[in-house]
Amino acid sequence: MDDDIADLAAALSAAEHAVVLTGAGISTESGIPDFRSKGGLWEKYDPFEVASMATFVSEPERFWAFHRPRIDMLSSVEPNAAHRAIAALEGRGLVKALVTQNIDRLHARAGSHDPIEVHGSLDRGLCIRCDQRVSLDELVARADAAEDGVPRCSSCGFQMKSGVVLFGEAMPAAEIDRAYEEAASADVMLVVGSSLQVSPVSELPGMVLGRGGTLAIMTEGDTPYDGSAQIRLRGRAAVQMQQVLEELPG
Repeated sequence: MDDDIADLAAALSAAEHAVVLTGAGISTESGIPDFRSKGGLWEKYDPFEVASMATFVSEPERFWAFHRPRIDMLSSVEPNAAHRAIAALEGRGLVKALVTQNIDRLHARAGSHDPIEVHGSLDRGLCIRCDQRVSLDELVARADAAEDGVPRCSSCGFQMKSGVVLFGEAMPAAEIDRAYEEAASADVMLVVGSSLQVSPVSELPGMVLGRGGTLAIMTEGDTPYDGSAQIRLRGRAAVQMQQVLEELPG
């Protein structure tokens, strides 16, 4: 077994406040494409045209024609061993918080009790005009029942969106604040499947390093923190996270 796996297990065992940060790469093994990587969705589509707040407001039919099939795709996949391993580490008390850039809800389905979802979540529908909230099932039902494919608010009639943060939309302040608070308390941060290119999440590892904490990175691609991380693994997260569990006692 790779020595770094043992190093990571030892760091998690010794940590007082370990935090995990995940990005799109952890979900690729569940069949969800990494939109930003080579060959990803954003090479085929301009996200500011099909997944932006501007398109949602001005061209809701176009927005929902793109968005609706992706809800089905995300709803059809299952958590993989990496998601389950992180939930197991939380269950053992070795990981105190989970921050994720993902909107797929796979962490929650794997058993993580309170993931901090900084890019929102595909678990609800909402009206940005009057703040009516509905379940994802209700949102989809309204979209499928509409002639133009656009779900609308039953209170004010405005088009509805999912809880996913769109391009050009403000990120959820409460979740961002929670993420910063956890990073400020962390003595170990494990990054899984994130390229650490997107602000403000990209700032969190630097906060941990600045306080003398340990940074461990488990991604197949490069990140800006590769030269600073004390532990750097590049294999498949599902395999390596399972190995971390096996390395831990009990």
